[in-house]
Amino acid sequence: MPENTPLPLVLAGPLLRRLEPARMVLWLVGSQPLQPELHLQHSTEYTLSCQVIPIGQHAFVHLLDIQLHTPLPTDVQIDYDVLIGGQGIATWAPHLLYEGARLPNFVIRERLDQLLHGSCRKPHHPAADGLLCADRLLAAPHAPAERPALLMMSGDQVYADDVAGPMLRAIHGLIERLSLYHEHLEGAVVENSAELYRHPASYYHRADLLPALESNETLRERFFGGTRKPIFTSSNADNHLVTLAEIMAMYLLVWSPVPWTLVDTPMPSGLTTQRQARYQREQHCLKGFVEGLDGVARVLAHLPSLMIFDDHDITDDWNLSAQWEETAYGHAFSRRIIGNALIGYMLCQGWGNNPDVFGELLQSCQALSHSADDDGYFDRAAQDGLIKQLLRFQEWHFVLPTQPALLVLDTRTRRWRSESKLQKPSGLLDWEALCELQQALLDHPSAIIVSPAPLFGVKLIETIQRVFSWCGYPLLVDAENWMAHRGAAQVILNIFRHSRTPGHYVILSGDVHYSFVYEVMIRHKRGAPHLWQITSSGIKNEFPRRLLDVFDRLNRWLYAPRSPLNWFTKRRLMQVVPRTPAHSKAGERLWNSAGLGQVFFNAQGQPERIFQLNANGAPPTEFPREAE
Repeated sequence: MPENTPLPLVLAGPLLRRLEPARMVLWLVGSQPLQPELHLQHSTEYTLSCQVIPIGQHAFVHLLDIQLHTPLPTDVQIDYDVLIGGQGIATWAPHLLYEGARLPNFVIRERLDQLLHGSCRKPHHPAADGLLCADRLLAAPHAPAERPALLMMSGDQVYADDVAGPMLRAIHGLIERLSLYHEHLEGAVVENSAELYRHPASYYHRADLLPALESNETLRERFFGGTRKPIFTSSNADNHLVTLAEIMAMYLLVWSPVPWTLVDTPMPSGLTTQRQARYQREQHCLKGFVEGLDGVARVLAHLPSLMIFDDHDITDDWNLSAQWEETAYGHAFSRRIIGNALIGYMLCQGWGNNPDVFGELLQSCQALSHSADDDGYFDRAAQDGLIKQLLRFQEWHFVLPTQPALLVLDTRTRRWRSESKLQKPSGLLDWEALCELQQALLDHPSAIIVSPAPLFGVKLIETIQRVFSWCGYPLLVDAENWMAHRGAAQVILNIFRHSRTPGHYVILSGDVHYSFVYEVMIRHKRGAPHLWQITSSGIKNEFPRRLLDVFDRLNRWLYAPRSPLNWFTKRRLMQVVPRTPAHSKAGERLWNSAGLGQVFFNAQGQPERIFQLNANGAPPTEFPREAE
């Protein structure tokens, strides 16, 4: 699109976020402050609050919070429209409509009897986009009561630390096209974001610019001042995002096809032959990703979505250990990198989950936007102050008042840090957060818990992680699982054994880039609860296939039911029964295919049927009960 062509009024959205009979929350980004009007098929009075956060001269995040005076009916299709300047979605976003439809629609489910879930959506991974499984599901004829109640995305909705060269090129083009705000930088030899974008190391060499614990006399050493350098552990940090503008542009580009019409991605000059070949490979993978964004946007406009962060939304191994935190937050530049990603997460993901808890933070966001000077640079003190608030914030978790109850855990910022050795992996929830979890679970007959990392994982892989941790190298193997910290593991298992906590638990997880299902029973306790660990990962990511096959086979041999190795695990008081995928050829329990998980629940909150929808177009893979 030529520079002088008027920008589209809506750059991304609307996304349906929190959706209840008496409340609707929608998210969108406009190229100017908008005054949207909501039209509902079921005429009812409502109060619409629209908060707007500027992120650039031509980019404004909007959150529409609609309080309905009369609750909307459940289990019926409700058409809706968002009017911008008197024009509806059919005019300004026709790609959001399914064939034959004049308007988008939604269904508020009376019970949470079906949902979709997944994590880990990396745009330049060669697998197909799993969110298109939901697009195909919604496009097929179905009754309103057959629609999933929600889409739960349990981490790594974006990869801030693993970015393709063509994606970074599009990000920088969008920053310029929308005049996203710049920022001053501290702790680096470049003084601001504009200099960073022009720096020779900006493409494929950012790993050299990021802080590191070891000094090595390279460009990294010249780029950063001081002697104490934090740890950024991603092995794919060549294009790690740094500024808030880069983070916000990334969100627009992964959720909407519209921003891609505003940018081009020519290869940067100065790349080596090897980098040029990599750029072309990544561009090929991104082409398929971009072509699917119409379908992704349709899904997010028709199906309420809830989200929680995991590490790649911010940076690899985020808060893995007390040592990581001490070093990362002790350096001004790395603290800014983490803080910018958290601001982006709040504005694009967290805000729509639970708008009521972000009042003070949004005021600080407004102050930051208004602090931009005539050249479009944020006030440094305002940005650092907002980041300081975010790093202290403790309400990222949330509870959905559904039947059964849905509890979404923050396993990243409230960690149980090791007191014996700073480099030991932290527990995924600290004592206070675990106590709050127990209180939230009391007297519920059943509950669905969303934990980004599986509570019950693959024993062999956890053992490998434990060995590396003992040797002092937890960062090399992402040694973050519930069983890696004795205190957190014991407390969470005791919560399950409590007489007033639910009789049925379903734990939804992602993170690991493969999918599996375990049924778990607590031994030696009358009336013990029944647990299901259901893991779906990734939406657009997969585990190295041959390596996973080896791990799967070794795990079955070494940790067979009668194996003495079982005695040395923290699960010896539990009976763990893996389910075998229906399409398994050799008894594999781990399913390695990008896609989405689909779970059907009965009236008691137990999972009745469990599927993995495959992004490659193969039939859904069921995880049947052993008796079947």
